[in-house]
Amino acid sequence: MDVYLIRHGETVYNKLKKYQGQQEIPLSPEGREALRPAGFVPDQVYVSPLGRARETAEILFPGVKQIPVPGIMEMCFGKFEGQSYEDMEHDPVYVDWISRDAKGRCPGGESKTEFTQRVVQAMQQLVEIGLKTPEKPLVIVAHGGTQMAAMEAMGRPAEDYYSWCAPNGCGYRLTVDPEKWAAGEHILTLAEKICCTKQAHTW
Repeated sequence: MDVYLIRHGETVYNKLKKYQGQQEIPLSPEGREALRPAGFVPDQVYVSPLGRARETAEILFPGVKQIPVPGIMEMCFGKFEGQSYEDMEHDPVYVDWISRDAKGRCPGGESKTEFTQRVVQAMQQLVEIGLKTPEKPLVIVAHGGTQMAAMEAMGRPAEDYYSWCAPNGCGYRLTVDPEKWAAGEHILTLAEKICCTKQAHTW
C-alpha cells in the first residue's frame, strides 16, 4: 500500500522561521502560488485540522473530500509560538529548552515525546483504515513536525528526527507491507521523495 505524507505549503511564519505550532497561520500568497496539483486524485485526503494544511490539500487535490485528524496536528510549542530563535535567544526558559535538545515540554505546550506518541498513534490508525483498501493510496497532508515524528519512529531507512522535515509542499511516498504490518511491524518504508510544487526539481 502507498502512503503519501505531505507537508503544507509555505506560510509567512515559515519564511520568518517562527514557531507556528498550533496557531492558525494561513499559506502566504507566495506559498499558494508555489503549489501545483499533485497529478492524481485520491478518494479522500486526511488532513491536519489547521488551515494551512487544509488550504494545501485543496490546491493539491481540488474538490477531494478532506477528513480532519487532530492527532496529526503540529506540535504545540506553547509560549514559544509566534516567536523565532532571534526573538527568544536571551529567554532563559527557551535557552534551557534548546540546551536539552528541545526534548522537554514547552511551557504551556507539549514535549517531543508526547507529540511523537500522539502522531504515531494517529498514523497507525490511518494506516489501519488504509489497509482496508490497500489498492488505493493513503494521502495525508500535515506538517513538517508530523513528518519528523512519524518517520523517526516508523520510517525506514532509519534517520534522525530533523532529517525527515521536507520542504514546504513536499514529502514522501511510503509503502506499507500488509503482512508485516499485521504481524506487528509498523514500518513506513521510503519509496521516493515527492514535491507538489512548481519548483519540484529543487529538492
